[in-house]
Amino acid sequence: MLINLLFSDPIYFFVAVAVIVIALSFHEFAHAVAGTLLGDPTAKDEGRLTLNPLAHLSFLGSLFLLFVGFGWGKPVPINSYNLKYQRFGTAIVALAGPVSNLILAIIFGICLKIISLKNLFPADNLLILFLYYSVVLNINLMLFNLLPFAPLDGSKLVFAIFYDYKYAKLRQILETQGTLFLLTLVFLDSFTGLNIFGFIFSGVENLVNRLVF
Repeated sequence: MLINLLFSDPIYFFVAVAVIVIALSFHEFAHAVAGTLLGDPTAKDEGRLTLNPLAHLSFLGSLFLLFVGFGWGKPVPINSYNLKYQRFGTAIVALAGPVSNLILAIIFGICLKIISLKNLFPADNLLILFLYYSVVLNINLMLFNLLPFAPLDGSKLVFAIFYDYKYAKLRQILETQGTLFLLTLVFLDSFTGLNIFGFIFSGVENLVNRLVF
């Protein structure tokens, strides 16, 4: 759990918190930008068109992150009826979040690669740690949010693809039961040794190590 780092390694704790806050803030900000560009002023009117973390952090989601190990930001409000593209508008807004995390991962990864090539800092330097875990976290956040379970961003793409009336039952199941599916998956992964997320996250770390160092 993240909170344990506060007592065992407080410096690393604050680095980890900074990485998470930046990733979540950019993610939610990207939703707000996409919604605004597609014609919906809801996010802007609600004060979400900002990079200020205070506008995007969820109190409950932050507590879960500290004490359980996973959390979430405050969902950006969107009125789909205002969006320019009725079928894919919501999906575009949703996918803006994961895309923003991919962009951050690329930017931080390039910075990390340049620093590592020039050997400017030792491996345990705080800047190195910040950049490294920024790359890893943003990729993991992108992958996690692309899962097709509501309320994750990937579900909006599924709804747009299976837009036809004949898929109404599938959309209803994913929308009403998605959270239960997701929580069940997280529970099984955490307490039964299934370790699906751990396998994926370890794979991301290995990939980053190969590409950067």
